[in-house]
Amino acid sequence: MSNVHDHDHGGHGHDHHDHGAHDHSDEIEPALQSLLYKQIEFQKIVALNESTPDSGSKVIQKTWAQRLDTEPVLTSDADEQLLVTVPFAGTVKLHSILIRSSTDASAPRTLKLFLNKEGLDFSAVSDLKPAQVLTLSQTSDVQDVPVKRTLFGNTYSLTLFFEDNFGDDKTSVYYLAFKGEYMKLNREPVEFLYEKAANPRDHAPIVGAGDMASSGPNQGI
Repeated sequence: MSNVHDHDHGGHGHDHHDHGAHDHSDEIEPALQSLLYKQIEFQKIVALNESTPDSGSKVIQKTWAQRLDTEPVLTSDADEQLLVTVPFAGTVKLHSILIRSSTDASAPRTLKLFLNKEGLDFSAVSDLKPAQVLTLSQTSDVQDVPVKRTLFGNTYSLTLFFEDNFGDDKTSVYYLAFKGEYMKLNREPVEFLYEKAANPRDHAPIVGAGDMASSGPNQGI
């Protein structure tokens, strides 16, 4: 999905692909189980001000093995700002954000995170207080940027506002991923079970509800 900002910097064509072979990201190679990949609802990702439709979703669909690939790339369109909303299939405990950009001025610098607020646009994020503000580095290595875990322990949607960069009129992101823990029970089954709890005669048709309750965080309720 592609939305364009109100203001326009003109049609500057920039090719900021970083083909450097030197990479230190193996030093932070995550444990497979800590990557939140299968839990992302890729088809529902929304990226505003992306120059190529669906490039935000395609960059997030890159696996760890594809982290150094220069294509696809998420590049901003009308100006340097990008707004990406990532929904998860259930509730997650977010630990950190993995991001790879470049050594040039198109690398994002200020990243504002908004928690569980779907449907945000640029106007909305300018008025809202972010859950956390991160400062990114100007590097082609994969950055593992920790978040405040106490703030992101119940995350089902994450909006990333790339507010500025290091001086270019375009911002480019080559890899974007998330580390954390998946809580298994998503919002819909939880609401469904609570609704059924108010109607005892309807308990029988809830297939698997007993198993979910005994293994989840609400054990004994």
